[in-house]
Amino acid sequence: MTTDPAAGTTESPIEHALAGGEPQRVGWFRFYFTDERWEWSPQVERMHGYEPGTAHPTTELVLSHKHPEDYGQVAATLEEIKRTSGAFSTRHRIIDTAGEVHHVVVVGDQLFDNTGAVIGTHGFYVDVSPSIAQVHEQTVTEAVAEIAEARGVIEQAKGMLMLIYRIKADAAFELLKWRSQETNTKLRLLAEQLAKDFLELDYTEILPNRVVFDRLLLTAHLRVGTEV
Repeated sequence: MTTDPAAGTTESPIEHALAGGEPQRVGWFRFYFTDERWEWSPQVERMHGYEPGTAHPTTELVLSHKHPEDYGQVAATLEEIKRTSGAFSTRHRIIDTAGEVHHVVVVGDQLFDNTGAVIGTHGFYVDVSPSIAQVHEQTVTEAVAEIAEARGVIEQAKGMLMLIYRIKADAAFELLKWRSQETNTKLRLLAEQLAKDFLELDYTEILPNRVVFDRLLLTAHLRVGTEV
């Protein structure tokens, strides 16, 4: 434990370590019950949109930054802390001065003075909002997965057309693309529907007459998106 000379209070090892955390992602706070005085680390100030040293947090200011849908939960938690002087943990959203929403985890524990009396609570904020890089990476991952899925469906439909019409892969793809353009239907959806139609045909060892496949090929677009 380290001592805060100004307040005569102690600082926990975790609070001390967090003071050097990643900017705007992790920071500490203190809340004194008697005069409802708050202290924010520079990181917590930045989370709320303030330059370090410019924020003068009060309970009113703290609550004013809470997302409207989370305000009630946080206000109730704060009242419970003041009543019981207990530890707490909460996850909610805050809105900074620029209107940006941050998802934060806040963990607090009892704050003691030098005599061992509980005088408030202290702990840390962790900004768990996905970063721009994380959002970009997730978007790219989802796009790649979608492309891979679409390619798989198209390859499946191509293979079926190659077997039925005894044509090469490029010709089968051109046939699919032609139907897609003619019917203004997305290629993936058309291929998906066509493969589904072919697989649902009822036959044993002998393939149905090609006319059956012709009809399915020419009408597949009419069934896209119609299944419940």
